[in-house]
Amino acid sequence: MIGPKRIWVGIGLVLTIAPTACAAPPDIRPTTVVTPPAIPTAAFASAEPSPTSPSPTPEPPPAVVTYTYTYTIVNAYPHDPAAFTQGLVYADGVLYESTGLYGRSSLRRVALETGEVLQRRDLPAEYFGEGLALFDGRLIQLTWQNNTGFVYDAASFALQQTWTYPTEGWGLTHDGAHLIMSDGSAILRFLDPSTFQAQHEVLVTDGGQPVVWLNELEYVNGEVFANVWQTDWIARIDPQTGRVLGWIDLSGLLAPEERQGADVLNGIAYDAQNDRLFVTGKLWPKLFEITLAPQP
Repeated sequence: MIGPKRIWVGIGLVLTIAPTACAAPPDIRPTTVVTPPAIPTAAFASAEPSPTSPSPTPEPPPAVVTYTYTYTIVNAYPHDPAAFTQGLVYADGVLYESTGLYGRSSLRRVALETGEVLQRRDLPAEYFGEGLALFDGRLIQLTWQNNTGFVYDAASFALQQTWTYPTEGWGLTHDGAHLIMSDGSAILRFLDPSTFQAQHEVLVTDGGQPVVWLNELEYVNGEVFANVWQTDWIARIDPQTGRVLGWIDLSGLLAPEERQGADVLNGIAYDAQNDRLFVTGKLWPKLFEITLAPQP
């Protein structure tokens, strides 16, 4: 990052973010929550350059309407308020969770209804855990600035291998054929799930403008859902074109008294068998099952 970033959030609101945003203090990202006053057309900024290839040229604005979605809470479940949630996956009746912070990062299996941690593997203190995906019986976990990914047996949590990547690690999901990875820029990178080599990438845009700070990811019915870091918004992305198809406004999930000590929204999991969507945040005391509807 060279120099401060100017990020468009909402209509007519510009924030200047210092270049140390992702690195200070040394063991935690900044916790300032930016709540857009209206639907964002995107978190706009110049796209971060890809370390492996030139950034794709943004496509023309889409002809289709970009919808805003609101939510209804179906269920609220307990969530460990000490879990700095970075990655979230639902499978076989339980949640798998990757948590962050140096010295506190972990891989977990969690009971949905109670929030009880059923199984846990702690990362070495020098690693900051990030995104998580379950693919072909393996749990694949990113780290933030260590350029290292871990592959575990999903049943035993035994470490099977490590792999490296040239960017920061933020979010991870898959579409059944590729792992899909974010690094905090406007780029989604599609990886071979066996070799972890990048196969292709897309630039995420809304109205032709790059959308940056893409964080935790989930593949939902042919779309990539992406938390936009430091906001209460999730972008619904076409993985073929990178165009934002809609925005989900999740402001107000936590009551004001529950916000005390909580950090930003981060964590999306989808139960494909039962069509259930779950969301939570870093250090949140609750995890929510929600349904979505276009905002009137």
